[in-house]
Amino acid sequence: MDFAHSVLEWYTAHRRDLPWRDISDPYRIWVSEIILQQTRVVQGRSYYERFVSTFPNVESLAAATEDEVLRLWQGLGYYSRARNLLKAARLIAAGGGFPRTFEEVRKLPGIGDYTAAAICSFAFKLPVAVVDGNVYRVLSRFFGIDIPIDTTQGKKYFAELAQNLLPASHAADYNQGLMDFGALQCSVSSPDCSVCPLSDACVAFARNAQQDFPFKARRPQVKERHFVYFYVESPEGIWLHRRAAGDIWQGLYEFPLVEFDHRPEMPEVLQHPFVVKHLSHAEGWREVARDVKHQLTHRLLHADFFAVRTSACSLPSDCVAVPAEKLDDHAMPELLCRLRRQL
Repeated sequence: MDFAHSVLEWYTAHRRDLPWRDISDPYRIWVSEIILQQTRVVQGRSYYERFVSTFPNVESLAAATEDEVLRLWQGLGYYSRARNLLKAARLIAAGGGFPRTFEEVRKLPGIGDYTAAAICSFAFKLPVAVVDGNVYRVLSRFFGIDIPIDTTQGKKYFAELAQNLLPASHAADYNQGLMDFGALQCSVSSPDCSVCPLSDACVAFARNAQQDFPFKARRPQVKERHFVYFYVESPEGIWLHRRAAGDIWQGLYEFPLVEFDHRPEMPEVLQHPFVVKHLSHAEGWREVARDVKHQLTHRLLHADFFAVRTSACSLPSDCVAVPAEKLDDHAMPELLCRLRRQL
């Protein structure tokens, strides 16, 4: 069986119609790939269209502020992607244009081997193989590869295999096809093996072991964190705090919070030093939500949410007061957007 030929034939019949397909603009391809790194296509498509409508080229993105970019990114998560987009855009604009070799593209902030290969393959038609989660899954199942994909050995092995399989004269279509094949045909939980053009030679199908591939050497431990947020209404406005570097959601805004190592009872919340110092003179408290769960890659967040009304409390030094109608001007994590909707 000619593996690459089968993938290309499948792609001709089943390719997805996506707004970043069949274009050669490296800027738009780059934006789409960064958005899709941790985002499903169905969600990423609308974000991509809004992003390139607001910033149609690298120069317009380079001229934006970080707050403008983060507001547009709100809800996508993994906000370091947005900050790196901005950093890279400024470097590209200052350098006079998008680099055109894999090595130069790879040097840009936030761009790894996969993204550099995708940009160079789709925009410049360079014969470089892309290896994403879909590609790992298809290749590991088809060839029955039990080398863990989250090891240096595994990453090197799959990169070399993917490059060896690449038909240089059809690199872009093959790369797109292999990723679509993994997303639609050879999916994570329900691969459609009954009509798969590769099933006759697929090791995982022959062994009825599709769910065993790809192999991983380790599973990250999930850390649980407990946040208590306060929606504080004061005469000056709603209190907001901007998250600093060194933790999740760097640079995003949130309501004031205190963190516990367990789910706190109400007396513990009221006795917390922050509450005693800044909210002890509040006129009204309202429980809005308790134990709202929010899953991140390696963390499970538990959030309690209280609305507090005050005319006499002191604004913390690390907070600002914002008119309620201006809250949407401040980019917030998705968890905070969910909490706001419960007010």
